[in-house]
Amino acid sequence: MIKHQQSSHDTSRRRLLLRGTTALSATAVALLAGVPAKAAKSATGQDASRDAAVLNTALALEHEAINAYTLGAQSKLLEKPVLAVALKFQGDHKVHRDRLVSVLKTLGATPAEERTLAVYAQALDVEKLKSQADVLDFAAGLEHGAVNAYLGIIPSFADRPLAKLAGQLAADETEHFVVLSQALGRELPAPLSFGV
Repeated sequence: MIKHQQSSHDTSRRRLLLRGTTALSATAVALLAGVPAKAAKSATGQDASRDAAVLNTALALEHEAINAYTLGAQSKLLEKPVLAVALKFQGDHKVHRDRLVSVLKTLGATPAEERTLAVYAQALDVEKLKSQADVLDFAAGLEHGAVNAYLGIIPSFADRPLAKLAGQLAADETEHFVVLSQALGRELPAPLSFGV
C-alpha cells in the first residue's frame, strides 16, 4: 500500500511539474529535432524564455532519474542482469539530459543544475529500499510518473512535431516501465492505462 502511494505521488509530482508549464514553441521543436537554423528564424525572446522554463523542468526530472538509477546500482541489491538493464535505462536518461542541455544552451539559457547524489537520496527516500524488488518497484514508479508527465503535455501542443517528440519521450519511459513491471512479475498494463 505504501509503495502504491509513493508511485502515485511520483506520478502526480511529475505531471504537475510538466503540466504547469506552457507549451513549447516551434523554436524548441526545431532545437530538439536538431535544426538550430530553423530555430533561430522563429525564436523570440518570449518564446525562448518560456521554452527554457519548460525544458529546465524536464531536465530536472532527467537529473532525478539518472541519480535514481545510480542509487539503485550502488545499493548492491541488484543481480547482475538486472543491474545491466538499469544501467541501460540510465543511459537513455543521459541521452535525454544531453539533448535538453544542448537545446537550453542554444536558447541562451542556463541549464538546471544537477544536485548532489546525497540530496537525491534524501528526496527519493532510498533508505526504504531493502531488496531488488524494492529497487525495481521504486524505478517503475518513477518511470510511470515520467510517462504520465510527458503524455500530460501532449494535448497542449499546437505544433504536431512537438507532440510527436513528446510521444517519443513517453515511449522511452513506457518501455522502461513495462520492462521493470515484467521483472517484478506484474501483468502488462491494461489498454489506455497511461496518461490518466
